[in-house]
Amino acid sequence: MIIQQISVFLENRSGRLTEVTAALGDQGINISALCIAETSDFGILRMVVSDVNKAQEVLRGRGFSLSVTQVICLRVPNQPGAVNQALRILSKASISIEYMYAFAVGAAAFVMIRTNDIEQSIAVLLENKLTLIPASELHES
Repeated sequence: MIIQQISVFLENRSGRLTEVTAALGDQGINISALCIAETSDFGILRMVVSDVNKAQEVLRGRGFSLSVTQVICLRVPNQPGAVNQALRILSKASISIEYMYAFAVGAAAFVMIRTNDIEQSIAVLLENKLTLIPASELHES
């Protein structure tokens, strides 16, 4: 249930995001989810990709600074209050959210979550009958 996520540090200049996506695409690496957080000087591109090891090699080979972190992917109904239910469960268990990003497809929403304790987060969410998605399911065509 743990998903390896790549965080790439990018200078805020035109074309840097294009360079990352081109490098991955040229090597057949699919990006299943991404988000960008930015400041005035740099951005952090967080991605879930189909081949983390190959992506690290490709991006580092092109001079990008990156790190790999663990996240989980929660599937909830694409309806008001669904994410809040999961957040309440985590909050009640004293689990802190470091960051999250989400996307919806039809009737389902997928929430990528980085917490202060991934293992405990998994246990608590599963105990409460919520659905976690493995990385392999994100990469299916």
